[in-house]
Amino acid sequence: MTKFLHSMIRVTDPDATLAFFELIGVKEVRRFDSEAGRFTLIYLAAPGQADIAEVELTYNWPAEDGAAETYDGGRNFGHLAFEVENIYETCQTLLDAGVTINRPPRDGHMAFVKTPDGISIELLQNGRLDPAEPWASMPNTGTW
Repeated sequence: MTKFLHSMIRVTDPDATLAFFELIGVKEVRRFDSEAGRFTLIYLAAPGQADIAEVELTYNWPAEDGAAETYDGGRNFGHLAFEVENIYETCQTLLDAGVTINRPPRDGHMAFVKTPDGISIELLQNGRLDPAEPWASMPNTGTW
């Protein structure tokens, strides 16, 4: 039997990334620090999804000299997708927190945003809401 466990993304600022995911209702469910390996693994899940469908954040600690790793190319990963209760309310929460809405939910169904490390996150409404302003006329920003 095969079972899906998680998707992993590397992060440069665990606190900022956790704060981002909390804005869409995804929370930390467990954490593992490895002194020997100099890394931290933080597992996130939507409510009721722990041990079913998780996102693993991998934070590689800075080198002994203080140099931190950097990552680019988040777009080549693709994206993580989360269903939300109300896409307009979720996007407004993100916008109020300073997150750019790269692809607004003009159709009342789908939006894209990015984590602090540039990983694309797709937000999907269960069903569709009627188009509403300011979202219906909001342009795309950047890439997703």
